[in-house]
Amino acid sequence: MSQDLVTITLSEWETLTPENYPALAGISFDLSIESRRVVNDLNSSQKLKLTELRDGIEISSFSHVGRIRVGQLQITILPKLKTSSLLRLLRYAFGFRRLNLISESAHLYDRCGFEDLLISQLNAEAQELISRGLRKSYVRVDDRLASPRGRIDINRLALDGGTITATLACQHYPRVEDTFINQLLMAGLRFAGRLASLVDLRRECRKLASLMEGQVSAVKLDSNIFDRYERERNRLTAAYHPAVSIIRLLFEGQGIALEGRQNTQLLHGFMFDMNTFFQTLLSRFLSDNLSDYTVRDEHGLKGMMRYHPGFNPQGKPAPTPRPDYAIMSQNQVVTLLDAKYRDLWEKPLPSKMLYQLVIYAISQTESPRSAILYPTTDALAKESRINVSDPVFGKHMGQVCLRPVNLNRIEELVSAETAAARRERAAMASRLVFVE
Repeated sequence: MSQDLVTITLSEWETLTPENYPALAGISFDLSIESRRVVNDLNSSQKLKLTELRDGIEISSFSHVGRIRVGQLQITILPKLKTSSLLRLLRYAFGFRRLNLISESAHLYDRCGFEDLLISQLNAEAQELISRGLRKSYVRVDDRLASPRGRIDINRLALDGGTITATLACQHYPRVEDTFINQLLMAGLRFAGRLASLVDLRRECRKLASLMEGQVSAVKLDSNIFDRYERERNRLTAAYHPAVSIIRLLFEGQGIALEGRQNTQLLHGFMFDMNTFFQTLLSRFLSDNLSDYTVRDEHGLKGMMRYHPGFNPQGKPAPTPRPDYAIMSQNQVVTLLDAKYRDLWEKPLPSKMLYQLVIYAISQTESPRSAILYPTTDALAKESRINVSDPVFGKHMGQVCLRPVNLNRIEELVSAETAAARRERAAMASRLVFVE
């Protein structure tokens, strides 16, 4: 078997076999134990499916895009959306600034991975923050000073026992740039510099990080640092949020975290979950354009399910279904929506998704209805509805709606600032939420 690197390119939700992609013929996995584990984890997490056949390899992609190296295969998964449209929707969904560092032509995906587009945006965000001046905070410092500042530390002075010195113990609060949010930004730039595949991007990341090194301490980038950021974020750090969002996407896209496993399996590459993008995009679009309603993300349906008293021997918490969006009016649930990055106009609705939506529908007594919002670029896609009935008596129990979201149309509407576009955005948001 040849050990030369084999480059494979496919789109999201596509399957390549030796029959329709001859480059996969004759390839077999000759992997180490660690690489075998990566393949198994990719299959289990549904990031990518790799199947060894008698005559080669079968590759199936899902909702993740990016680039990954597995054995002799270098696999690039491209989004179906055009580069320019995807970048505009990413900026809108995550609140990114206008990207000016790299060209928006479609051939970028052939030169670099999806992570390079995010890193370019991160560099633009970091450049803006640094040029405006990094945020400073007051930090307590205990020091002995020849020119006293702040408050004299009487306790330390008493402990000196009358010793005569040229300094006084003081407590003062200098305003410094060595704050947690700046430490996170510098760590993110260093991480992005290692991840980027383009030399210019790596150089730019290192240059921006070097501008901070003299004033900011180095910290290790891990999941705990993002948890701390979520606890401490406020209006004073709002300008940093787009940059931190990109750093988090890059960090989480480099590994696989399986349920029941504490450690994350690192990948030789980067994979971005388009489900995250799609859910964030819809959350902002609905929140911006449903003026009389409140959109709550992952609203828990508490009290819907509970263990029967005396029949919960392990003391487990009650299951709490969490639809992606709950549309609220005066703290009352109007309707429940789920978002899945799967084009249901082209592909069938999986049973698991249908059963989940049925649960959401029957949880509402006045209007037993739920909907799944799915992306499409087909202008002919229309809503489908599935009625749910009692299998014994045939009584109507609820309804599940499958509503297409035309990403090309949303991209046009969010890019325009005219009064007509604002009216159309409001009308489209209403159509996505309510039954006509």
